[in-house]
Amino acid sequence: QVNLVESGGGSVQAGGSLRLSCTASGRTFTTYGMGWFRQAPGKEREFVAAVNQDTGTKYYGDSVKGRFTISRDNALNILYLQMIDLKSEDTAVYYCAATLVANYRSDYVSSTNYRFWGQGTQVTVSS
Repeated sequence: QVNLVESGGGSVQAGGSLRLSCTASGRTFTTYGMGWFRQAPGKEREFVAAVNQDTGTKYYGDSVKGRFTISRDNALNILYLQMIDLKSEDTAVYYCAATLVANYRSDYVSSTNYRFWGQGTQVTVSS
């Protein structure tokens, strides 16, 4: 069991930056692969980024590649998403999630492979 709480969302102008945090409770954070997803109004939940718990391999959605960076601090049980050059289309609720069953990129991009989810944090980018 792991509880996830996101923070760091807010409103920013296009071209700006934000860093999201996801704080995990429990002592098993290092056993989970971690991911970020987002969902805009009227749209399906979209894969943003993920990081493997063993190899540290990182995966990114095509729309954020080169602008977003995922990282994790296992000592503090925190997952981060650094976002730069934000665009209006990045506006969404951002969720962090934890998985035990993902091994390949195709696993990480599917939300159904994640067992635990945070409540989400709103990111609004104005143009």
